[in-house]
Amino acid sequence: MHSKSPAPCLAVLGTGSDVGKSIVVTAMCRCLANNGIRVAPFKAQNMSNNSGVTPEGQEMGRAQIVQAEACRIPPHVDMNPILLKPTSDVGAQVVLLGEALANQTAREYHQQKELLFSAACQALDRLRNSFDLVIIEGAGSCAEVNLMAHDIVNFRIAAYADAPVILVGDIHRGGIFAQLVGTLACLPADAQERIAGFIINRFRGDISLFQDGARWIESRTDKTVFGVLPWLNNLEVEAEDSVVIENLKAPISGKDVRPAIAVIRIPHISNFTDFDPLARISEIAVCFIEHPQDMTGYHAVIIPGSKNTCFDLRWLHDSGWARLIRSYAAGGGHVLGICGGYQMLGMQVQDPEGLEGSPGETPGLGLLSIETVLKAPKTTTLSTFEWQGISGAGYEIHMGQTRLLDDRPLLTITRRNGCACKEADGAISARHSVMGTYLHGLFDTPDIIRLWLNSIGLVNIHISGENGPAERDAAYNRLAAHFEAHVNMPAILIPFCFQNDIPASIRTETAKASEQR
Repeated sequence: MHSKSPAPCLAVLGTGSDVGKSIVVTAMCRCLANNGIRVAPFKAQNMSNNSGVTPEGQEMGRAQIVQAEACRIPPHVDMNPILLKPTSDVGAQVVLLGEALANQTAREYHQQKELLFSAACQALDRLRNSFDLVIIEGAGSCAEVNLMAHDIVNFRIAAYADAPVILVGDIHRGGIFAQLVGTLACLPADAQERIAGFIINRFRGDISLFQDGARWIESRTDKTVFGVLPWLNNLEVEAEDSVVIENLKAPISGKDVRPAIAVIRIPHISNFTDFDPLARISEIAVCFIEHPQDMTGYHAVIIPGSKNTCFDLRWLHDSGWARLIRSYAAGGGHVLGICGGYQMLGMQVQDPEGLEGSPGETPGLGLLSIETVLKAPKTTTLSTFEWQGISGAGYEIHMGQTRLLDDRPLLTITRRNGCACKEADGAISARHSVMGTYLHGLFDTPDIIRLWLNSIGLVNIHISGENGPAERDAAYNRLAAHFEAHVNMPAILIPFCFQNDIPASIRTETAKASEQR
């Protein structure tokens, strides 16, 4: 009896960060899943504070959770075996196969690269034995010549899997010709040969005007431009990392009469996608704000999750934010803290073991009567909850435990990782104006959004009944349709992945789309 051959792999690498690699992989995953191909995503190493929890209660990058959803399969840590969660400019928490391994400096991490690469290869092997195709996502630029010798997430993993590479460039940034040709010029010959062709992302305007440009790229490189993706407005797919909120939304002004909610852009912000459902409500404005300012005009202020609660709490004090937030709350303003933001709202955060730096304690904002002690083990759970009789679902990722002093709990956890329970979570102040919770994904449930908006005085706001998983699923289908209309999928899959052994449906559908281009 012959054992099944390992599934082929296709690698999607980029000319830089935030050029659209994650979106291209997500689109491919849904296109293939829609056509009956059992496909799985894979990223050997992800550096992001935007993480989530698998059904087994293990932690992995949210980008691969999104891609697994696009594949219509449960996320598994083999899809992202190494997750680096930055805690400082030179250090990160290393999460290996879903479990927090250690906080390490970049130098310490590099010393373990071979061990980690071996673990990543084993995870990829397991996926290849379980699926028909694995789509590998790279990280950052695949042509960082000073880092290439230590790279385990771009060409080295592609070579291990003998995967053809699709190189993604972002024309919206400008310099697309230099991006593509320059990337090739920086690569050794074997890596150049592995690149099958290009996808050009985020084109604005008349796409027919770029035909000469595509022909020039193909002539210069002797490689195929598989497609040019026009800009897709209102793309409702979670972003991978906080680079997307580096260009912060402008504070409220007289030109925007909508009620506004401020999210404080703390230095180590994590899980910023918690606020995507709020941002999609057209009747309110969600603003990420970094520089201290008067908050009087905002209906609520949110302190988000943090990968370094103590550092970010000190930053709030040192920057003047702490004084402004306390003044805002004293004037009746509504404040919500999520995860690390919840911890910061209390009286103090203790770190006796130095998990986030030097051992000690940091004074909190004093807006909730709670105390937090940072200590292992790390909590990673998929959780369901009830808030004032309304059920919701989210997930918890935090190091430490919080004790209520006087304030009462905000909500009740009813299930963690599939096991029924009845445990209090969060806290709410006596005046009900300050709230905190450990739950990420709080706003994935429309009725929970409505309850919170009502609590801050925003009533009669229209909220779509389709939110959370259902809304994301519809977005994946929309993205896939857009992708298939502009990218020649058979030209990628048939010669490079399946050698003509590919479902007829994907040939037919994409051939139709090719005729329309």
